[in-house]
Amino acid sequence: MASSKLISSLFFLSCIAILVQTVISMNQLSYTCSESGTFPDGSPYAQNLEDLLADLNSKTPITGFFTSSMGTKPDRAYGLSLCRGDISGDDCKTCVLSAREEITKLCPNNKEAIIWYDYCLLKYSDDCFKGEIDDTNKFSMSNIDSVPDTDVENFTQVTRALLQELAKEAYMIPQFYATRETPFTNSQKLYGLVQCTRDLSNWECKKCLDDIISELPSCCYARIGGRIVGGSCNFRFEMYPFANGTIEGVELLNGSELINSTEIRDVEKLLPVGGIGAE
Repeated sequence: MASSKLISSLFFLSCIAILVQTVISMNQLSYTCSESGTFPDGSPYAQNLEDLLADLNSKTPITGFFTSSMGTKPDRAYGLSLCRGDISGDDCKTCVLSAREEITKLCPNNKEAIIWYDYCLLKYSDDCFKGEIDDTNKFSMSNIDSVPDTDVENFTQVTRALLQELAKEAYMIPQFYATRETPFTNSQKLYGLVQCTRDLSNWECKKCLDDIISELPSCCYARIGGRIVGGSCNFRFEMYPFANGTIEGVELLNGSELINSTEIRDVEKLLPVGGIGAE
């Protein structure tokens, strides 16, 4: 009887954990409504945009990425959507659907807009942007916890080295996605992720990642986690696993001291600055 109750309790806790993970991962990170132009309800562009978003919603989950356009100039609508490389087709579909519904509420008559979730991004415009690095739409987030002063130099070197290795890996594979973990101390690891939208060429993906990685000091200096998220590429690093199927990497550089991290974190505080999954 005791064993049965224990199994039931564990199952219940697992369900709660999965639910929390899903809800938080689907939360919106940011959005931008461009002021470059607007359209009236019922216009040809409005119909083309509606058709475009429906197309992205139905086809993105198949491969995790899709780019499309609808209509003819000057009312043609262009768009793309990208899901994080480690999530399932069902989660991808749910995220893109949420993005579609939210962006049309937040930017109801803007010809150009972009929205980011932890699991996906969606953007559209009346100008063709396929194959162009989007360095205009960009934001950064950092963890609430800082690295001890004695560890900052080593931690910065480990983080930069990890992200640079991931960039070298990602731009060479069709998915334009890579994730890896690397030791920092004997008892702690650093986890990283990079990704590009697949409308870019290989060299454009590499350049996009190199550019945002170069902004690491201004984004997340001395923080134990952070990310820069753009319209064409993004990176993220944390001291806890946040992606499925993270590859265990070689030791890039050892830190000198153990970082004291809080095992139980306030999800509400953590959510706006780096996501879920603190251990």
